Amino acid sequence: MKILAAILLLLFAQTAFCQDVHKIVVSVPGPRNLSYLPIDLIPKIAADRDAGVKIQLLHTGGGSVALNNLVTRNADFAVAGLPAAMSLRANNGDVFAVAAVDDAPLFVLMVRSALKDKVKRIADLKGKVIGVNTSTKNSKTTSQQLAELVLQSDGVDLDSVRIVPAGQSWVEQSSLMITGAADAVMGDEPFASRLLAKGQVFFLANLAEPETARKIPGANFLHAAVLTRADVMQDSPDKVEKMVGMLRKSLQWIATHSPEEVVDKLGVTDPDERASLLLALNKYPRAFSKDGMFSTRQLRETELFFRKTSAGDPRGQALVLDSMVNAKWAGRRK
Repeated sequence: MKILAAILLLLFAQTAFCQDVHKIVVSVPGPRNLSYLPIDLIPKIAADRDAGVKIQLLHTGGGSVALNNLVTRNADFAVAGLPAAMSLRANNGDVFAVAAVDDAPLFVLMVRSALKDKVKRIADLKGKVIGVNTSTKNSKTTSQQLAELVLQSDGVDLDSVRIVPAGQSWVEQSSLMITGAADAVMGDEPFASRLLAKGQVFFLANLAEPETARKIPGANFLHAAVLTRADVMQDSPDKVEKMVGMLRKSLQWIATHSPEEVVDKLGVTDPDERASLLLALNKYPRAFSKDGMFSTRQLRETELFFRKTSAGDPRGQALVLDSMVNAKWAGRRK
């Protein structure tokens, strides 16, 4: 009887604990998209448990889809490109940035290897099918904004190409390239490098390279950011504090561990996926923020980038980025 009583008491205690633990739902592109790895890592290092909460990750095919989950109240937070959030905000979306995830935007314009003799420069993409991270009616993904800007900068009329959704995971982006459903994709790491290693694609432009960045106004924009709604900040500031705290712990963990340790902690066992993640983590040591703080310099770059990509849109041109950035929890530097 004593043993039975002890078991019942333990079960009761565990149930009570689970009821006390707050669940935080985060919608994020992926899984295992390099720009969003700090979010994937949160439950792996038990940062949520240490904060007294349980994080639930809803992976999506694009930042705009993650943002839609936020504004439709299917998530407490979204993680998406800040330019995509600005697109939503310009369309009266209830969205605010509360922390920075990345330090450098990582986008690669990759082209199917079968087209190597036909596509030598951006202008050669005229008449082709271009894949981008999946947008929504009210928000254009950062990937699509960048793709359109790169095409227009080389004189390619957007009416002369067909834009299709490419998602934001390995399965989605690789299938488009391998099947030939798209001719090029403004894609993500480590998926782009993995396809390159397999000989399926070649790189036409890489935002991490100075040659490409020089041509893009605001090329050092803030990509992935933690975003939420006004009611969450007002009614549940403790949730925001815990979310920013978990992010900061994940970023610090990455900064103090080797790429091999990061990949091990994520539980990546597939040899190809493991190799591509290690390659990307070593190739882009500046990928992530060190502490989640906003940078005024980077925010100005982001505003410049969005002004350029939203040319001709009065609402986009009128948007002031500072109006949707709340640095109360993460802080802000110059």
